[in-house]
Amino acid sequence: MNISTLFFLSSGLFLGWTLGANNMSSVFGTAIGTKMVSFKKAAFIAGAFVILGAVISGQGVSETLEGLGRINTLPGAFMTALAAALTIFLMTQARIPVSATQAIVGSIIGWCFYSQSHIDIVIISQIVISWFTSPLLAALVAFLLMIGVKTYLKANPIPLLYQDAYTRLGLILAGAFSAYSLGANNIANVMGPFMSVVPFKPLAIGSSFTISPDQQLFLLGAIAIAVGMYTYSHDVIQTVGRNMFKMSPIEAWVIVMAHAGVLFLFSSTSLHQFLTSHNLPAFPLVPLSSAGAIIGGVVGVSLNKKGQGLKIYELYRVMSAWVWTPILASIICFFALFFMENVFGQQVY
Repeated sequence: MNISTLFFLSSGLFLGWTLGANNMSSVFGTAIGTKMVSFKKAAFIAGAFVILGAVISGQGVSETLEGLGRINTLPGAFMTALAAALTIFLMTQARIPVSATQAIVGSIIGWCFYSQSHIDIVIISQIVISWFTSPLLAALVAFLLMIGVKTYLKANPIPLLYQDAYTRLGLILAGAFSAYSLGANNIANVMGPFMSVVPFKPLAIGSSFTISPDQQLFLLGAIAIAVGMYTYSHDVIQTVGRNMFKMSPIEAWVIVMAHAGVLFLFSSTSLHQFLTSHNLPAFPLVPLSSAGAIIGGVVGVSLNKKGQGLKIYELYRVMSAWVWTPILASIICFFALFFMENVFGQQVY
């Protein structure tokens, strides 16, 4: 990798860092907020599993995002990722969990408008519809799962001596699953803009194992996500883990499982192929709003209490940011591309 390629990739790494800082709350925010898992332990587990999810299962969703707008120069990809990263950074500063998907989709649309490129209406429709359906699906899963957990615990009460240990283990396992699903689904947001332009070559390790160019990209982006989780996620964790809804450790587990399950449904290439091969409807492989899924889970759990304890103002503040995120990212990207082309003389398309 030469210096110029590394420079242009830096905005994708910055985007990965901001995504990790903002989305650690989706993975372990509820567990940390209920003081069942320490921040350092949660960040280490989340970082390891987000890397595994990105490298092993990130291909399908990334190809979908790549098809939205095929950015065909490194400077163009650099500014597109940078605009999304700046948008997420501003929202993180405001302690609002936002969607990296919304930010990068907004940026790609900004690039398409600037370059007068074709926007795939089918793909953008699938992605936008998922922004509405994934929180609703997460709310439904959390609502039903909460009922199931309550019913099970009522019929099979766990001794108080073991309850804390079981809940803690459950939150760690759920967080690991959630981090894997986040990596598989959201690595597209970090490295999707670069897939058509980075000149990586397959990397052979031994005689039987090869890392593809896309997997090398995903590995770099996932490491950036893991670093963001560890270094700059505390404030957003407070919004999800404590400020929006006061929850018990068991409720926290239900929320994380709902989040992880929904992201997995929209990320699993194997599940998608299995359903389509049997002529069954399959979930589209699209990047979801991780924040939307976790907020949906919070709402679903609160509905079991008839909405008691849910802070409507915090919910409204987060949801309003989802509206402005793609718009702001698109505007920033459009003017950033103009600046890159006319001030630095770089070909952005």
